[in-house]
Amino acid sequence: MVSVERAEAADFETFVRLAIVGAGAAGLTAALAAREAGAEEVVILERDAAPSGSTALSAGLVPAAGTRFQKEAGIEDGPELFAADIMRKAHDEPDADLVQRVAAASGPTVEWLADRFDLPFSLVADFSYPGHARRRMHGMPSRSGQELVDRLRQAAEDRGCDILCDSLVETLFVGADGRVTGLAFARPDGAGERLGVGALILACNGYGGNPALVAEHIPELSQALYSGHQGNRGEAILWGAAMGAKLRHLSGHQGHGSLAHPAGILLTWATITEGGFQVNVRGERFSDESRGYSEQAAEVLKQPEGIAYTIFDERIAAICRQFEDFRNLEAIHAVVSAATIEELAEKLKLPAETLGKTMRAFEAAKGPRRADARAGGGSPLDRAPGEDRFGRKLAGTPRLEAPFRAARVTGALFHTQGGLVVDGKARVLRADGTAISNLYAAGGAACGVSGAAASGYLSGNGLLTAVTLGRIAGEAAGGEA
Repeated sequence: MVSVERAEAADFETFVRLAIVGAGAAGLTAALAAREAGAEEVVILERDAAPSGSTALSAGLVPAAGTRFQKEAGIEDGPELFAADIMRKAHDEPDADLVQRVAAASGPTVEWLADRFDLPFSLVADFSYPGHARRRMHGMPSRSGQELVDRLRQAAEDRGCDILCDSLVETLFVGADGRVTGLAFARPDGAGERLGVGALILACNGYGGNPALVAEHIPELSQALYSGHQGNRGEAILWGAAMGAKLRHLSGHQGHGSLAHPAGILLTWATITEGGFQVNVRGERFSDESRGYSEQAAEVLKQPEGIAYTIFDERIAAICRQFEDFRNLEAIHAVVSAATIEELAEKLKLPAETLGKTMRAFEAAKGPRRADARAGGGSPLDRAPGEDRFGRKLAGTPRLEAPFRAARVTGALFHTQGGLVVDGKARVLRADGTAISNLYAAGGAACGVSGAAASGYLSGNGLLTAVTLGRIAGEAAGGEA
């Protein structure tokens, strides 16, 4: 049972200088930064049998601006442009100072992890993500979040950080002066332990695994599949609320309109950005897919049966194969192949005539205005060249060519973006704006930079705040410890 209770530092028999709740990307990055800042003792408490969290369920891609990896690819980028992209996508809702802080920290943090801890980052240089003016996604060789977690865990263990798995933190203790004094956690056998702390970092992600909180704050996705970590129960915001902390943008979240169904594996959005499209069970398109995969989740769920089919081709599939998830989907035959659009319709059990019209209209919108664009509905004079009837900009997009590929998908909730408001040192702020001096938050526990709606999520925002705020919190808390 999540709770906050009163206790003073002298009430604890066992004490640690710095404790971190959560061993995902945020917690492990924080631990590494704390050790570098001089913390002699760092204990990470992880509820699972091994570190994983939402990071392990993602593609493990961290957006970062101005890195040497970009420069090697001939890409000019910088924090200012990155921050502008974040603010534009989030409708200027996030705190501008926080956005500037994480954008400026992104490049140095990725290079620090690469240089100091041998994380083999490389740039995704062959396609762009929605909303990013530059190609700035950095990931592990497998393009797998599990690999990112595993390498961070190994680095933390190599540097003397203690990771206590199967340790579910349930209670935080606060002294009369408002500082956190300790915590209590439970073991799988039900045994409980108490631990006094000098400083505490909350890196336990958001509340996507708590149906009651999802229904309260994101009712439109209350019946959607949750594809994040089931352990994300919202402890950080519940503790924060009990301590009088300031909470913001709790309705903010990342959805995804491309979760393979029923496989439950993410189909990369490169299928769309490289020139693919989505149809419903009637074989009809229903939206501008290019706006972003987060807001597309609700669009897909509005369709009959909450199902869509992503249509692409072999050229796009070749790009997607750099992602382990896509290779896994092909291995289980969740990606359907066909030599013609008619054969594809038959395999997907979609009406062939409608799917054919939809395909012709979509392809026509990629070039000059043509009469056959009427197949998509409306007059070709109603829209600009290179734009379809939903307003999707398609000029210059490569045409789809046989053999064609498709996957059955649904919309899902991936993780929440709102949370505890933090200052420039990642310290948790009270409702009156003062800081709880020894309590820090990072990653999904902290209010992110996506604003209050799904449409505000810029690709990679989750891991962006995980590693940048993780490093900032670790440096500050490690120095205090």
